[in-house]
Amino acid sequence: MSLVETATADGIATFTLNNAPANCYSREMMSELDAAILDARFDPSVHVIVIRGAGEKFFCAGADIAMLQGADPYFKYNFCLHANETLLRLENTPKLVIAAIDGHCVGGGLEVALACDLRVARKGVGKCGLPEVKLGVLPGTGGTQRLVRVVGKSRAIELMAAGEVFPLERALELGVLDHLWEADSHEDFHAKVREWAGQFVPPKAASRAVGLIKRACQTGAEIALADGLALERELQQRLFESEDAREGLAAYNEKRAPQFSGK
Repeated sequence: MSLVETATADGIATFTLNNAPANCYSREMMSELDAAILDARFDPSVHVIVIRGAGEKFFCAGADIAMLQGADPYFKYNFCLHANETLLRLENTPKLVIAAIDGHCVGGGLEVALACDLRVARKGVGKCGLPEVKLGVLPGTGGTQRLVRVVGKSRAIELMAAGEVFPLERALELGVLDHLWEADSHEDFHAKVREWAGQFVPPKAASRAVGLIKRACQTGAEIALADGLALERELQQRLFESEDAREGLAAYNEKRAPQFSGK
């Protein structure tokens, strides 16, 4: 059985974390996720990536604690290093990544979601947070770095130092979630996610431009303004040379809806 099930349709690659009962990740799952990210990166038919959890109870509850308890410090360090590299690869891939959260999203599960570009969740089905301090450790898969960038320094410190786990409604208030939707069922929620994700896929969207907007923001937020502006200019030049830019400009002047190809 695959720990990361992959499926592609209508320009959207869906990665399903599948490790019952809580979709906890191991070295094996991270290796499969890493490979899936690279496959999607190289696949020109993929324009958007959606990451979800199997079942209705958990998006992901983080690392497999039983596995970590039995591992030596050498393994634990390399396990954390590889998880960091995998999530950085996700951030660096010039395709929009959406976390579709239907259930609890805690610990390393929230760290995976924070590495996605957008986070949407089903209302009333779970909680999220980074409670690693209650295990005597810190969030070690990017949580200390990404949460502070989302909610601010003092609030991130408080949430992590208290090990607070909070409802998804609170996550929306904090800005951890971008959208929180009512849905009648697990299937209804994921159908809504796919419909919403479709706005970022050709022919509706210039997905190459969407991907480079992501790259400009993900990298630009970490460097000086002048360097960020230089990056923006270089990415813009790449887009000026694209088929979608020609189509977009022509459609505007011809007063018609553009038909983008993602090229």
